[in-house]
Amino acid sequence: MPLGTDTKQYETPNHPYQGERIASEHSLVDRYGLKNKEELWRAQSELRSYRREARELLGQAQDDDVVIRRSEEFLGRLKRVGILDETDELGDILSLEVEDILERRLQTVVYRSGLANTAQQARQFITHGHIVVDGQRHLVPSYVVDIDEEDLVAFDENSPLADELHPERAEGQ
Repeated sequence: MPLGTDTKQYETPNHPYQGERIASEHSLVDRYGLKNKEELWRAQSELRSYRREARELLGQAQDDDVVIRRSEEFLGRLKRVGILDETDELGDILSLEVEDILERRLQTVVYRSGLANTAQQARQFITHGHIVVDGQRHLVPSYVVDIDEEDLVAFDENSPLADELHPERAEGQ
């Protein structure tokens, strides 16, 4: 068995039934067209790891060259994928929400750019191979789109959906 395949990439909630949490999870799953709550929990775990790293870096001596370099690399990575703005600093990571992570998924970018009528339809277009990013087909709806790739998301030229008159195309696209 390959290394790392036996561990989950997310943590489940501590309490199985909390009505308020379940309701908010359902609304996020519906709004972002997620397949199941596991995808939401994965995004929440990713956000927790970002916050954990930010707290660790903030707790270390800020005049140490290694800490400064790690902080700049960490901030640069989050700014490149669009989770942070160019003006944000290390402390701003602690105020991020799970929506900030979900907004950078390919599925959400396809929907927000108007290539699909719904987030669920965007997911279907991606998994069926109709969407390319910079000419490269991506079949994974959770692919994180960099800021500089955002304008390069389009229909595959060989896809029937590339025809603007296709009935499944979003209105006005």
